[in-house]
Amino acid sequence: MAKRIAIVEDEAAIRDNYAAAFRREGYVVDTFEARTPALDAFEVRMPDLVVIDINLKDDVEGGFDLCRELRARAAELPIIFLTARDSEFDAVSGLRLGADDYLTKDISLPHLMARVAALFRRLDAMQRPQVAESRITRGDLVIDTERMTIHWKDQPVALTLTEFWLVHALARFPGHVKNRQQLMDAAQAVLDDNTVTSHVKRIRRKFLSIDPDFDAIETVYGMGYRWLSN
Repeated sequence: MAKRIAIVEDEAAIRDNYAAAFRREGYVVDTFEARTPALDAFEVRMPDLVVIDINLKDDVEGGFDLCRELRARAAELPIIFLTARDSEFDAVSGLRLGADDYLTKDISLPHLMARVAALFRRLDAMQRPQVAESRITRGDLVIDTERMTIHWKDQPVALTLTEFWLVHALARFPGHVKNRQQLMDAAQAVLDDNTVTSHVKRIRRKFLSIDPDFDAIETVYGMGYRWLSN
């Protein structure tokens, strides 16, 4: 069955251009010009992936608000920001809200299609795990790739797809330092150093909200990160 992509973009010409490109790739596409009609439609049917602009008509931060609301509803839903706003502050803000990727509108269509395909490959991989590695236990950490869940001290940790694979990559080999390139490869995403750092900070905050003493992810300065066995 074809994947369904929702585009939330207030400029009609840009919205139609991206929609046509996705349809050429075989996706089913729904388009929305503002946050409220998108949320109303998602109440009826949640898409498989959402592409969001930040400025939505008169709602200057509407895309950020939409991302926050979507992430609260669906922890694993792939979310991509596609915007003209190219400041590092905006990119970090979007990632902190739980987006899987933050792209600017100068990205080429082939590159955009590749990033979307990578997110879907990761989602499919989590839905079709290898039986031998469907469950990983590292002390208080339990990763279940069959159910797409991560638990810490028996409490569920709501992670995005990117965050899931980053934790998975670290926890598979406790004590081994993973550099940023290795983490990007594990997440099947093209992330710069600042983006990887933002994801790791967000992951830490999620674990700390469950366990204030959480310290299993160690930063090895100049090298990368590692999961400390416990």
